[in-house]
Amino acid sequence: MLDHSQGLIEFINASPTPFHATKNIECCLLGAGFQLLDEREPWQLEKNQGYIVKRNDSSIIAFYLAQEANQSNWRMVGAHTDSPCLKVRPNANHVEKNYWQLGVEIYGGVLLAPWFDRDLSLAGRVTYLDEHKQRHSCLINFQRAIANIPNLAIHLNRSANSGWDINPQKEIMPILAQLETEQSPDFKQLLQTQIQAEHGFNTAQILDFELCFYDVQSASVIGLNQEFITSARLDNLLSCYAGLQALITSNQQYNSLLVCTDHEEVGSASACGADGPFLEQVLRRIHGSEEDFVRSIQQSLLISADNAHGVHPNYTEKHDQNHGPLLNKGPVIKINANQRYATTSETSGFFRQLCEAQKVPYQSFVTRSDMACGSTIGPITASKIGIPTIDIGVPTFAMHSIRETAGSHDLSYLIQALCAFYNQQHL
Repeated sequence: MLDHSQGLIEFINASPTPFHATKNIECCLLGAGFQLLDEREPWQLEKNQGYIVKRNDSSIIAFYLAQEANQSNWRMVGAHTDSPCLKVRPNANHVEKNYWQLGVEIYGGVLLAPWFDRDLSLAGRVTYLDEHKQRHSCLINFQRAIANIPNLAIHLNRSANSGWDINPQKEIMPILAQLETEQSPDFKQLLQTQIQAEHGFNTAQILDFELCFYDVQSASVIGLNQEFITSARLDNLLSCYAGLQALITSNQQYNSLLVCTDHEEVGSASACGADGPFLEQVLRRIHGSEEDFVRSIQQSLLISADNAHGVHPNYTEKHDQNHGPLLNKGPVIKINANQRYATTSETSGFFRQLCEAQKVPYQSFVTRSDMACGSTIGPITASKIGIPTIDIGVPTFAMHSIRETAGSHDLSYLIQALCAFYNQQHL
């Protein structure tokens, strides 16, 4: 259990953005013998070999081709690489009373209050021209704390503990530095300096960037009995990590696939998101003919792994009384009559049987009928390619906060269940 927890901590700490998460997944797969494919080139696929396909550097598909594709079904696990965060605006510089701030956009359903008074760093992708006017992109990560968003003292905001509407345009603007009167901030020069320090080369011109702030506090295992994991981005890097560990430790006897896509937190509608063509195009290239593709998909199964809402002991009324998942009691089967989750009785029955055979505990979650239900990549992928799907996830506290909490036992349970899924002969 502690080995899995430590591995997850290292993965999350090294993955402050979807770009970094995708790169780290790729490196792990390359170390396990998988080969990187280029979507722009012809593919020559061989049996008993693993392959990697990336798109936008923020989404990744890894698959192991154990048999002829048109004679086999697929065991697929899906997750997403993105998390709610603060993204830097294109024209970000803002100076107020000689404090250098950066304007940000709110990405996804951020729980804003916990972002105040945190030590923040900056990471992401930068696109630039080199000295020969050739265009490139690279990843950067300042790693050290370079900013924060100070709270307003309670003396100046007497309603702070009674709740107040946070203005995301005005109040969520990180402070980077205090300038001298004659200074003018140059954010692109700051990026050029960071690229030189991190990668050892100079850039002629910064063209654009996709950067987000993140909390520098390390993920941790806490609790008197080390039963909890606290971290940023548990939703959904925990599932990405669990799927990755299951894939590379499986016996690789059957066709297996892991898909981790970007933009889930904003609807998945992008070229590299679950509502885009990425997974379908990869599968069609593997199979070749339409007949083989459709037959294979109808014999396959997708486990959509995304965190679930654990019942909070201070807010038990927020759950249906018979469907309040507890941390460290196993992965949660997520069900919704209105298809916010893609689980059916058949896919749920399969997962329940799988867990029971592995002695992995499991739970069920249904949202209260008087509350809105979130969704996942499960229904999107199911409707996109027609694959039977189940939605599951590890129960979590404070989802979409800058720091979330999950059970350390549940991480091990999820890896065990997904590995058994990859090793399952009959779906």
